[in-house]
Amino acid sequence: MYMYPQSNSARSVRDLSGVWDFRFNADEPWQPIAVPASYNDQSPDPEFRRHYGMAYYRTTFTVPEGARRVLRFDAVTHNAVVRLNGQEIASHRGGFLPFEADITALAQPGETVTLDVEVDNRIGHSSLPVGNEGGTAFFGSDNAGIPAVEAGKARQQAQGINLPNFDFFNYAGITRPVHLYTTPAAYIRDVTVAADMTGTLRYTVDTVGEGSVKVEILDAEDRVVACADGAAGTVQVENARLWQPRPGTPYLYTALVKFGKDEYRQKFGFRSVEVSGHKFLINGAPFYFKGPCKHEDSAFRGRGYDACVTVTDLKLYEWLNANALRMSHYPYAEEVYDLCDRLGIVVIDETPAVGIGAGAACDPYKTFPLKTYHSAVLRAMIERDKNHPCVVLWSLGNEPDTEHFPESARDYWRPLYEQAHTQDPQDRPVTMVCCQNDYTKDITTRTMDVVCINRYYGWYNLSGDLDNAAYAFKKELDFWETIDKPLILSEYGADTVAGMHGFAPEMFTEEFQVEYYRTINGCLDERRFVVGEWPWNFADFSTQQGPMRVGSCNRKGLFTRERTPKLAAHYFRDRWGKKEPNDR
Repeated sequence: MYMYPQSNSARSVRDLSGVWDFRFNADEPWQPIAVPASYNDQSPDPEFRRHYGMAYYRTTFTVPEGARRVLRFDAVTHNAVVRLNGQEIASHRGGFLPFEADITALAQPGETVTLDVEVDNRIGHSSLPVGNEGGTAFFGSDNAGIPAVEAGKARQQAQGINLPNFDFFNYAGITRPVHLYTTPAAYIRDVTVAADMTGTLRYTVDTVGEGSVKVEILDAEDRVVACADGAAGTVQVENARLWQPRPGTPYLYTALVKFGKDEYRQKFGFRSVEVSGHKFLINGAPFYFKGPCKHEDSAFRGRGYDACVTVTDLKLYEWLNANALRMSHYPYAEEVYDLCDRLGIVVIDETPAVGIGAGAACDPYKTFPLKTYHSAVLRAMIERDKNHPCVVLWSLGNEPDTEHFPESARDYWRPLYEQAHTQDPQDRPVTMVCCQNDYTKDITTRTMDVVCINRYYGWYNLSGDLDNAAYAFKKELDFWETIDKPLILSEYGADTVAGMHGFAPEMFTEEFQVEYYRTINGCLDERRFVVGEWPWNFADFSTQQGPMRVGSCNRKGLFTRERTPKLAAHYFRDRWGKKEPNDR
């Protein structure tokens, strides 16, 4: 229910981004740190990269005029405690969604105050994403049972070190903007819109204080095309223009909501989303998802939000002729969704539920204390992103163990599936992304509205043997065809060292990456129930160090981490620029 801060005649917004003070321990001197950004790569000191535990931020600001004054943190990874002049004003669990603190009664206009933020990057069986409490890296050699190795793992546990159960770096800090905003005393707390392709808009406005609500619908040229009174209702826009995904026109309207002295502008688009048989329909027409998965990851900033990086990356999506972006494996900064709304890039919105039970010896659904927390995170994500026309599919999580404890997995994920459908005012389709497993034992993935499978035939298994990789993948697709639901290959890829070439397309060369994709895509093109392909990954990204990650980097990107294209980027630009892969 935390609307993104907006500046207008009734509201003001101050961005607190800049250089703050930072330290790891209370007895250390303060040093400069950039906000927003992960702290991990902002110093050559190895402690910044390897730090595990608490870290401390501090800044000062002068309180502005305004009847109501609110501090808003877009994301602090993973947990935060916030103090104003030494008094705790907020705490938050989870590193990818916003939280706020009303400071109206705590600080007066013109007063200079001190803001302290404690940041905790520790992970484990109770965090999302999940940490491995057994002391083994996600990609490492377990060698279970060897006395010396077990002794080393025990020492890790004694030191309180939990390693990631996920293959991306555990970036931490104040990673997204911090805003100080004001509203009138009586204010708009939330706006919900649900617009369909008939030009019908259903809306609800949640307010605090006394006053009446008026809603004006503005077209893209700011002309009033419809009006309504009241805190909830239905508005009809005649000859409404649709929000169409790329390469169509993503037309956006604005709901201008007025309440007493307050006002808020909520952009939206008229469009419909549904699953029918094995088809995914947007505005009643079959849609094929084309676009690589991604991470919030860039040099120096880590997972920190940067407007230039965001614009550049999405322009590269346009260059690729892509039309879809999976927010893997967590909700991204809200500014990314705004830009996707504007560009017509459809979004798959995903909770940070990564790595639940992978490699666990016991049933994670009965032993990991996650169920209530996972539900709360899903609720907060949908609440934040519900109004974006670009969001067409909710993903409950990525690569849980659905094979070894099938009934427990089904009982865990089914209520989340039902919650998403119940909570979403637009009732968008829901999925959960499945890891490579024995799909015949997985009774959860097949119950989703869209089947999303991560598969690495030819890379992690049948390595380099593309002929037999295609044979094996086709065998699995035979199974999924019997389910009669739309299927998306939600991850597939091959690590590729940029500039490494060979006459024979062997693993790690750019030529192999292209042949790998050409082989797997050939399997997809044969199946009409396949409705999308999401290569892994858009660009090389930082990971934990390990024996499979040279330079602590996953190199499956179509681009390097510096956004230089590999041969595979040109391959997909050509493929996605032609007719739809399943249009035969």
